[in-house]
Amino acid sequence: MKQRGIIKALYAVFILAFLIAIKPYGGAKSVSSFANEETVVFVDIDLKRLSVYKNGIAKKICTIATGKYDTPTPIGIFLVNSRFSGEMSGFGTCFLGLSVPWGQYGIHGTNKPESIGYNASHGCIRLKNNDAEEVYKMVPNGSKVVIMGGAYGLLDYGYREMRSGDRGSHVKALQQRLILGGYLSGHPDGVYGNYTALAVRKAQKEFGLYEDGVCGVLLMKRLGLILYE
Repeated sequence: MKQRGIIKALYAVFILAFLIAIKPYGGAKSVSSFANEETVVFVDIDLKRLSVYKNGIAKKICTIATGKYDTPTPIGIFLVNSRFSGEMSGFGTCFLGLSVPWGQYGIHGTNKPESIGYNASHGCIRLKNNDAEEVYKMVPNGSKVVIMGGAYGLLDYGYREMRSGDRGSHVKALQQRLILGGYLSGHPDGVYGNYTALAVRKAQKEFGLYEDGVCGVLLMKRLGLILYE
């Protein structure tokens, strides 16, 4: 467990370095000026915590609810790309949409405040309505949202068998490896569609595995998706 905690901490450091290094709209700005003008939201699924940073300083920290095991909260770096406000029943009074390529996810309020602190959603990040309203005002469209889960990056807490129709960060990690191995072309979008299934079959054939288009643990390991303890 201690080693997993160290891995997660190193992953967080990598994410921070990544955020500092990128320029948001291709402008020729220095690292310091970019960091100072940036609004960044950090979501820690394990700790059930959302933090809003302005100019590198935490301005808002609140407890959240995240996705259930079968409907996990997406892991990665996304942008706030839409917003809605008003009474929305299960979504509370406001909603910040995220640029997750494999589905519609967001940060929003709830009519079930008792769910806060638990894995209770269909993948969205739930807040108490008063917290959601504050975050809504603080975070403009275009802001980065960094969502971290388990100790293994996109693989979260470990391996999952994947098949056609699946969506999520596990699929994105698989697609990255398939592209690296030359089995798949294009951009990893986290959607296990026909092209991904075909690429999995190609890899299974090359590795002498049963060709069913379903990615199991053995194929993931052959592709280099290793869980480091």
